Amino acid sequence: MKLYIKNMVCGRCITNVKAELDKMGIEYSLVELGEVTIMKKLSSIQHKQLFNALKKKGFELIDALKNDIIERLKVAIAHLESNSDENLKTSYSDYISLSVNDNFIYLNTLLADIKGTTIEKFIIKHKIEMVKGLLLNKSLKLDAIALKMRYSNVNKLSVQFKSITGLTPSHFRMLQQMENKNFKSN
Repeated sequence: MKLYIKNMVCGRCITNVKAELDKMGIEYSLVELGEVTIMKKLSSIQHKQLFNALKKKGFELIDALKNDIIERLKVAIAHLESNSDENLKTSYSDYISLSVNDNFIYLNTLLADIKGTTIEKFIIKHKIEMVKGLLLNKSLKLDAIALKMRYSNVNKLSVQFKSITGLTPSHFRMLQQMENKNFKSN
């Protein structure tokens, strides 16, 4: 089960939230900025205790409705990018609003409050992760990848890729190929 926590902005926040979870004996498998995956559903008493403990530390446990909206938003974005071969007949914002059945500005504000990022940045990060996977396929040329991922040209893909990873797509591909060769030779 996932819990969403507002105002988590750094590694120290993660440490503080983990400490509260440990103190309360709540088992978790993952704690990230704005998100905690717990092993069992909380009782209403545990939920209230966690809410109060986090509030004292400057965090806010987000209610179940907002959790559901964030999950639907993530699914809509994942669907949008995983079906990048389809011709999108509307804007990203309209597609997301229709998929989640909520106002785009509200969704963007909610994601920023909970995850500390905008929908645009979340999409870009998601797209770059998919591009990384596509770059592992040696037969795909960069212009084909750019087209598949809905970039208007290779230059836009390259600039965005470098801003996120610090590497050009070609350099990333070369490093991955070298790493694979070294792995296979060992």
